[in-house]
Amino acid sequence: MLVLDLLSDPHEALLRALDVVENGGILVYPTDTVYGIGCDLENKDALDRLYRLKKIPKRKPLSFICSDLKMVSEYAKVGNSAHSMMRKLLPGPFTFILQATRQVPKLMISKQRTVGIRVPEQDFTLELVRRLGRPLVNTSASDSLEEVVSDPDQIEELYPRADLMISLGQQRSEASTILDFTGDNPEVIRQGLGDLSAYLRR
Repeated sequence: MLVLDLLSDPHEALLRALDVVENGGILVYPTDTVYGIGCDLENKDALDRLYRLKKIPKRKPLSFICSDLKMVSEYAKVGNSAHSMMRKLLPGPFTFILQATRQVPKLMISKQRTVGIRVPEQDFTLELVRRLGRPLVNTSASDSLEEVVSDPDQIEELYPRADLMISLGQQRSEASTILDFTGDNPEVIRQGLGDLSAYLRR
């Protein structure tokens, strides 16, 4: 796996990352929480390879990263309450569970026809998705026990078959907060880095 330091040459890192993803490669990249590992949402071969690399079953749905709310609305059904909260919280360390649209590949949809969507507060990753023009599949660069790994050197050892890693040094070791908006009321599925206390009813 090739490793590029984001701070050394951000422009070169962006161009190389875009080239890898557009050509069906697997990319390790920084987010506003933990390092992510992913690929082009619409490239089935890349998706298959990502599942093998992470050693997870294909029916386990993965989240994906959108660049903004406009892109989110192409891949998920965003109701008024979800839209209002997303405008306040995004970009940020949150994953929103929403009903999928037909634009989402079947492999990425849960049995409940839902998807997990992120818009992280990480300029590099958002710009990459903007230039790609479609979402980036997102799963944490964790180990076989799904424990978060925040050290780039350790990630390099775990995923030598990934094509490129954009390194930003030691990252946070806490994942995003997951908020389910598919029911009558929003529900916190996992409390992570994002603080929702000011937005949810008690």
